[in-house]
Amino acid sequence: MGKKIITFGEIMLRLATPGYQRFSQATEFCATFGGGEANVAVSLANYGMETEFVTRLPENDIAQSALMSLRKYGVGTNHIVRGGDRIGIYFLETGAIARPSKVIYDRSGSSISEITPKMVNWREVFKDACWFHWTGITPALSPGAAETCFEAISVAREMGITVSVDLNYRKNLWKYGKKASEIMPALVSECDVILGNEEDAEKIFGINPPNFDVAKTKGDINPEDFEYVCKEITSKFPRAKKVIITLRGSINANHNFWGGVLYSDNKFYQSKLYDLTHIVDRVGGGDSFMGGVIYGLLNHPGDNQKTLDFAVAASSLKHTIYGDFNLVTLEEIERVLGGDGSGRVSR
Repeated sequence: MGKKIITFGEIMLRLATPGYQRFSQATEFCATFGGGEANVAVSLANYGMETEFVTRLPENDIAQSALMSLRKYGVGTNHIVRGGDRIGIYFLETGAIARPSKVIYDRSGSSISEITPKMVNWREVFKDACWFHWTGITPALSPGAAETCFEAISVAREMGITVSVDLNYRKNLWKYGKKASEIMPALVSECDVILGNEEDAEKIFGINPPNFDVAKTKGDINPEDFEYVCKEITSKFPRAKKVIITLRGSINANHNFWGGVLYSDNKFYQSKLYDLTHIVDRVGGGDSFMGGVIYGLLNHPGDNQKTLDFAVAASSLKHTIYGDFNLVTLEEIERVLGGDGSGRVSR
């Protein structure tokens, strides 16, 4: 078995208002690219891992620009299927203090939403792979995307490849007549590693941490509250070897506490909580966490605490970087893990 990591999903054109402008104020937008699974691939490529991103894109200049953004960071694009008419778009308004960020999707009829099984030769894709990652965003796009996701998972399992999922519940995407609670369990049941947050567990599986209300935490998070969630997910999906929950306590849109917990072999691991007092961009924070988890599990097998700590440190740094991609190095992450969060100029 090879060492390549495969991710599958949609890459979108991201159009963000400058600074903290509202949509109604903006006369221009900053154009970049991003998407959950692509973000994970970029993180891993930055850490020196061999990655391949699979999607479906049209034959036009905007889609070509998206491919170039992936190749720029060393992500493989050899198995991307071409076809359809358009790339998905999302518009971002960055929030401040008590005003939350807003996302508006314009991805109906995108190329990947029209994907169907057999379009991707998954046995060829997975030939040199050791890991396959997907998120709950992909099956939310369309019945064909959900069926193709299940096809990929099934082939990966047959070939002995580790499968991970970020539950990534997006209420604004499930619009084709099926609910996440109807589609996701069959897909998640075939996964070895499950990542989510308290909203994912609640909205998809009806699992709540006792006495927890995210709207009332104001940053006061007790990681031990989430051991119950991990155990419930493990009980529901016994194939899963690792269940990880990201923890976000929001003081306001610019100030969060950030951490995570991991549950494996009846043992519960907690990270430190990072005090993120000035967030530059939180979009992609969970994806950068997942990239850290995959890197840790592949490079530090058996050391769950080290994996968790690495993932939290990596994703804490993502909150300082504009755009979807976590453009940090292993050296920078190790520096944070070593306790150096001063931000002093490196000369």
